[in-house]
Amino acid sequence: MSDLKFRVNAHSENPTKTVVKARGFEIIIDEPAELGGTNEGANPVEYILAAFCGCINVMAHVIANEMNIELRSVKIKMAGELNPNRLFGTSFEDRAGYKGIEVSIEPDCDASEEELTKWMEAIEDRCPVSDNLRNITPVELKLKTKKLVKA
Repeated sequence: MSDLKFRVNAHSENPTKTVVKARGFEIIIDEPAELGGTNEGANPVEYILAAFCGCINVMAHVIANEMNIELRSVKIKMAGELNPNRLFGTSFEDRAGYKGIEVSIEPDCDASEEELTKWMEAIEDRCPVSDNLRNITPVELKLKTKKLVKA
């Protein structure tokens, strides 16, 4: 299979609220009121955790199927800590992103501990979001400006 390209387009509705279009879906990103937002959606770092949970869920079921494990459901709990000082420009000692992310996966199945260990290893190895979080992914920000028309 060849590479797949995923695209989103976004625009700001106010200083904290972003509307993102992904295929036919609209995603609202906002900050909680205590961070100056209008609390109309999850914030960007919560969406990282949500995307990670979604990817783990898909991979958990794909891999369970490959391993002939009847996975009835899976519960995922995830938490990460970050220091907002860099975000607000008050200190540059800590990184801007998560210092770490803790993930708890609770499968509802009858697999053995040995099978589940292999299952977990495969999830960690094959989950694209996990890969993006664990490894450096080249990112290039480009400035696009409107050209002024001379009168």
